[in-house]
Amino acid sequence: MKAQRTVLPFRLVFAPCLAAAALAAAALTPGHAQQQQKSGQQQPEASQPASAPAATTPPPPTRAAAPSAQPAAAATTTSSPAAATATTVAASTNAVGDDRYVVNSDLINLSVTLTDMYGRYVTGLSKEAFTVLDNKEPQEIQFFSDDDAPVSLGVIFDVSGSMGKDKLGRAREALRHFVDTSHDSDEYFLIGFNSRAQLLMDRTRDSDAMLDKLTFVESKGNTALYDACYLGIDRVTRGTHPKRALLVISDGQDNNSRYTFNELRRLLKETDVLIYAIGIIERNSPGGLDASGEAMLTELASVSGGHAFFPDTAAEMNEIFERIAIELRHQYSIAYRPKNFTNDGKWHKIKVKVVPPRGLPRLFVRSKDGYYATTNPR
Repeated sequence: MKAQRTVLPFRLVFAPCLAAAALAAAALTPGHAQQQQKSGQQQPEASQPASAPAATTPPPPTRAAAPSAQPAAAATTTSSPAAATATTVAASTNAVGDDRYVVNSDLINLSVTLTDMYGRYVTGLSKEAFTVLDNKEPQEIQFFSDDDAPVSLGVIFDVSGSMGKDKLGRAREALRHFVDTSHDSDEYFLIGFNSRAQLLMDRTRDSDAMLDKLTFVESKGNTALYDACYLGIDRVTRGTHPKRALLVISDGQDNNSRYTFNELRRLLKETDVLIYAIGIIERNSPGGLDASGEAMLTELASVSGGHAFFPDTAAEMNEIFERIAIELRHQYSIAYRPKNFTNDGKWHKIKVKVVPPRGLPRLFVRSKDGYYATTNPR
């Protein structure tokens, strides 16, 4: 999936193309490489998969402008994550597990996706190519990396009544494409939801076990999507890896959650969790995702810095899942401390700009668009 240019000091990563223009552009670019397959099955961690109901969805985290740790430093890293956070972050391990608690941290962390006009991922740029504006004021980037880092991923799977056996099967097969393309050290949290959200598997690297778990679920009941996302955020923020994301697979709107859309939207603005939503669409079907459902999934993904997709066919769905896995592996990690930080709870707008190397056309940047200035424990 990677292509190497020998002239310019950056890399273009080829994701599955969703348009003929992208295919034509890719054909003109030399150096196509095949995506490496996973070398072997990862063993589950000591924390065994658990089936635990989540009728009482956890309360939202109160602070998430900064994760508890940073990815390992790459060759382009300007300072180590430990050095960047040592003065403001306190992490502890409780008696139950290795959950981390971030206290009084003003380090703002961003996962930045960079693409060209054909949707190809661009990696290998230096820190100097990036500018971060916080409320229109330029900031000093204190940590920078484009390492292929693993992710703590919550798979939020719709098992409500509208998800029939055929839909479940197609979504499960597409999910297999995702795990085949993802990082070997990714860890998974599987959450199923219908009338309530339920933790089906907790913190595992055994992707086959996760997929097998979905073989036995039955679709029934209403849809508590917002509650499931709340539960997913709660779990992945307790994960091993500093990069966190939710993969939301659903075919309809929420109609049974305790939490509201606005509450979930606010929570996403307070966390560093990316949402990638896949809307299961059946054209001309009364059970298909409607326009308001598409708008809801698109908004949640956009607020988090992620993306929403709405495939029409099984083949397109497989391609999209692979694309998401590739994107997670080819993002930039950027961290900075805002100048004159004030713990006033106000919204700060973030804008990330990139100056492309000479000879490269316009690049497109996607990341979170802001944060709330608080330093409450998470």
